[in-house]
Amino acid sequence: MNEHDFGIRNRSQKRKAPRDCDDEIQYVLNAEEQLLQSISARSPLPQVLNRISGALDCQIGGVISLMSLATDDARDAAAIGTNAALFGLCTFYTGSVVAGNDEVLGCLDMYSSVPRKPSAKELQLIERARCLAAIAIKLDKEADHQGNLGMRRSGPVRGSALEPPVPI
Repeated sequence: MNEHDFGIRNRSQKRKAPRDCDDEIQYVLNAEEQLLQSISARSPLPQVLNRISGALDCQIGGVISLMSLATDDARDAAAIGTNAALFGLCTFYTGSVVAGNDEVLGCLDMYSSVPRKPSAKELQLIERARCLAAIAIKLDKEADHQGNLGMRRSGPVRGSALEPPVPI
């Protein structure tokens, strides 16, 4: 080894992501896939929004998330915020759930037991949750406009609507 060779130059400078990071990414992708399947299966909107909130709470940790629709009573949201403060919770994040055309579809409120703001990584998770919620709410609204009156099937439809009924 010469006096100018420190043994580092010959090693790859490329760093690998820690194993925990890979596991975390896989967890997020799996949770997102399950949520998208629920949305595409037209699961009831409250159930989907609760699952999005729960996944977000697990991914960030130490927070409580609540999603509300734009049509919900503003007094209810204010009461929730007041109750959160009574239990010693601090506002962690508040943001709108917005459609691609800038239509406000709902709101995401998050609370924490310690006063803090979301990190950049947490903001990415929050943004993904807001996008999933926007998709779910938009599809639910479209189903309402098509005359389904909020009734959703619990799974994919089997067969074709054009098939004659099967005799008994």
